[in-house]
Amino acid sequence: MADTNVPLSLLPAHIEETVRSIARLHGEHHQNTTPLQRTVDRMTALVGRPQFIGVLTAIAAGWVSLNLFAAALGFRPIDPPPFSGLASAVSLVSLYIVVLILATQRREYQLAQLREQLTLELAILSEQKTAKVIQLLEESRRDNPLIRDRVDQEADAMAQPADAQSVLEAIKESHAEAEQISGRAENP
Repeated sequence: MADTNVPLSLLPAHIEETVRSIARLHGEHHQNTTPLQRTVDRMTALVGRPQFIGVLTAIAAGWVSLNLFAAALGFRPIDPPPFSGLASAVSLVSLYIVVLILATQRREYQLAQLREQLTLELAILSEQKTAKVIQLLEESRRDNPLIRDRVDQEADAMAQPADAQSVLEAIKESHAEAEQISGRAENP
């Protein structure tokens, strides 16, 4: 079994820098968190534990039992069947849990957006680097007297870095065409 806890100092410098950049991204995201957001995150983590289901079940069962036991002993129950007070409390707790989850998801979405932007920027940079490597290889091939000179149209095309705006426009056009086709399929 491979050791997954490799110290950063044993990694190549470019990988170490990448790991540190991602750690900085996460660190900055956490550092920019307000105390209220941290509290919401802790509460969401607490609600997300399996034990929380047990606690809720115990509370609900205790509530029902207490009210039924009080009625059986001849006392006036706090919340007689059908337990409308319990239903209201469950609704209110559910509302708070939903808001907690949505707030936490919103923060996670912001982090995901940053990661997505970083990934896109790295992909564009990698594409530019690849185009440059192809340019240099083609130049080397043309300059090398031992290699027969020929035209490689595919290599020439790949040696040109992609224009991000042109790629975006092509994606938009293909999506529009796909929507038109699917619209035609739905309305024969």
